Formats: sequence, structure tokens, C-alpha cells
Amino acid sequence: METTEELSFEAAMEQLEQIVEQLESGDVPLEKAIDLFQQGMKLSQLCGGKLEQVERKIELLIETEQGFQKKPFAAANDDRGESF
Repeated sequence: METTEELSFEAAMEQLEQIVEQLESGDVPLEKAIDLFQQGMKLSQLCGGKLEQVERKIELLIETEQGFQKKPFAAANDDRGESF
């Protein structure tokens, strides 16, 4: 079995979805629910960290008069609809 750090983003999301389904069912004993919640928090942090890593790697190439220029990726909510 893979450790949490070795999971791909997709595998971590799948496990997180399964945990949420189990917790939402309401048929989980309290101690198991606490364990599932803790595992879910670790998976959530892992997914968030992986998304941050990807976001930092993404760069947009903007064609300028002088050639191409690198610009850091702007999150969708940061995009102001600038026209280039």
C-alpha cells in the first residue's frame, strides 16, 4: 500500500471521496469516523499541496513586441480579463 506522500493527485482524490461517502452515510462508529476524518484531512492537505506545486510551475507565454515573455500563472479568480 502506498504512503500518503506517494499517492498521485487522482488517487488521493478518489480516497478522499470514499472517506466522505463513508462519513456521510452515518453508519460509522465514532472512533472509526475520527480516524477517517484525520485521514481525510491528510489527503486534503496532500491534494492542496500538489495543486500549489502545479500552479507554481505553470507559466503563460505572452507574445510581446520584443518576443516572448514569461508571466506567472494567474488563478482564475485573479484574472481580470486583460486583453493582450
